Amino acid sequence: MCGIVGIFDTKGSGEIDRELLSRMNESQFHRGPDEGGLHSEPGLGFGHRRLSIIDLSSGQQPMHSQDGNVVLTYNGEVYNFPALREDLQALGFSFRTHCDTEVILYAWQAWGEACVERLRGMFAFAIWDRPRETLFLARDRLGVKPLFYALLPNGQFIFGSELKALREHPLLPTAIDPSAIEDYFGFGYIPDPKTIYQGVYKLEPGYCLAIRRGQSGWQPRQYWDVRFQPQTGRQAEEAGEELIERLREAVKIRMVADVPLGAFLSGGVDSSAVVALMAGLSPDPVNTCSISFGDPKFNESQFAAQVAERYHTAHRVEQVDPDDFSLIDRLSALYDEPYADSSALPTYRVCELARKQVTVVLSGDGGDENLAGYRRYRWHTYEERMRSLMPDALRVPLFSTLGRIYPKLDWAPKVLRAKTTLESIGRDALAGYFHSVSVLSNDMRQRLFSDQLKRELQGYQAVEVFRRYGKQAPEHPLSRVQYLDIKTYLAGDILTKVDRASMAHALEVRVPLLDHKLVEWMATLPPDLKLKGHEGKYVFKQALEPYLPNDILYRPKMGFAIPLSAWFRGPLKQRVQESLLRGQLQQTGWFNQGYLEHLVSQHQSGLRDYSASIWALLMFEAFLRTQVS
Repeated sequence: MCGIVGIFDTKGSGEIDRELLSRMNESQFHRGPDEGGLHSEPGLGFGHRRLSIIDLSSGQQPMHSQDGNVVLTYNGEVYNFPALREDLQALGFSFRTHCDTEVILYAWQAWGEACVERLRGMFAFAIWDRPRETLFLARDRLGVKPLFYALLPNGQFIFGSELKALREHPLLPTAIDPSAIEDYFGFGYIPDPKTIYQGVYKLEPGYCLAIRRGQSGWQPRQYWDVRFQPQTGRQAEEAGEELIERLREAVKIRMVADVPLGAFLSGGVDSSAVVALMAGLSPDPVNTCSISFGDPKFNESQFAAQVAERYHTAHRVEQVDPDDFSLIDRLSALYDEPYADSSALPTYRVCELARKQVTVVLSGDGGDENLAGYRRYRWHTYEERMRSLMPDALRVPLFSTLGRIYPKLDWAPKVLRAKTTLESIGRDALAGYFHSVSVLSNDMRQRLFSDQLKRELQGYQAVEVFRRYGKQAPEHPLSRVQYLDIKTYLAGDILTKVDRASMAHALEVRVPLLDHKLVEWMATLPPDLKLKGHEGKYVFKQALEPYLPNDILYRPKMGFAIPLSAWFRGPLKQRVQESLLRGQLQQTGWFNQGYLEHLVSQHQSGLRDYSASIWALLMFEAFLRTQVS
């Protein structure tokens, strides 16, 4: 995997500061420690940091076409490059290397912007076409690889794999976007295309961008979207067999590498399935790794060990310190903007462990979104049935009132914690789903934000992110929320987490369950083959029964959690008080000091569990400190 940067003069052929370009490039050294390269010419500069995976002796970037007219800087892997290479050779192109980078160069010369539609893999790249005076950027369909950009006041367009590269430019606008604050405390991350800064953006998954020098009014263009079009009459057994064969093919093409390769093995369904299929495709034992926790509530290592033993993998496991909170400040620097998924800590550690053994790993990410593995999908379909039973004029006031008066019983058994469900049923489907996934509810954000921030928001609410995607979402209740998660949570949280954590250790992560051809096919499965009764991933689990034991397939989902609640009442008690009550939050004028004190005192007294909210605030405060350091 790699890091890319660039500076493009949209108005003319002004001189590019090569020293600045180098600083931008070197800020991403961790993404590609093997080699670095720069290309500059009047009005354009490209940079590249390389993590060598395929064709180690060649493939250096930025790469030039043989006629010198096209330059490419590229991050990713295109798995169908051998077939594309043959197509291009038939068109008369000749190749100097054996890597996928050169294939993208000539695919552009052969097919122009349509080249991106032929690429199968994960990628973010920029192409400079000198005769056309055009800069072309593209990001893969699901958003596995990141790409940030901004248009500066002097007419320069800059881009990079991480926000830290753009921040090296002295003209980058760093005014914080109030709507991004609202989004962050709603979702726990900042959904594409926004960043924390006004005027700085992420290129959305499945989008490309063409900028011709001297032309204005350019906008990103969507070249791909997932279409949920269920094929009725599909039988579970037949669909399951096809699912396994399609996943096996997606795994196989991701096992090509000229460096050591392995897999994450958490002991969950998805990673275990990937390892099982890898074992059937490899003549040698598969390298696997997992981390364990001392607390059994968070520990899946025994299940990972079962899979490792069954498939005779070369398994490596390390126990994480149960009080491994030393990474809080490291994470804020790693993610460049506020990011509140606490599973980033164990993800960082498992990537660190994997890199001791391999350079490339396969992961099981994407199974929950595509095959309905999250428990919240079951609750959402239940809530949708309740919404359909009574008219809005009765349902909204009734359940809104019930949700308001029902106590928040964080300490009680789950069956009694009905407040969130009642509040969700009192809303429409999109607002109800947002309420179920939000880190801080609408009411909590209203109490947290100061009058100053509310004025700056001008009525904006984070649920508008869902409403934007809801216009293209399918009608079926389950497919609708799957689509919303693919467009927001998958790219903004899950894939962001894995990209930054893995790249911090120069580790490439490949994601077979997010192969776009497989995703398109899974979207044709009827919803009742994904969620059947209380069982998510129904057809997948049925199909995996010959490969994995039932206590792997049908045990309750655990997730990659850490003991935040206990941390904030114990070893991090003082840190929480200092950061939330006496830190950078107070200097912004955006937060209500009284409500911050309420969150801290209620949690630390044991009356409420505000651990998710406190973690989000801790990470926001840590981000603010990076702005003044």
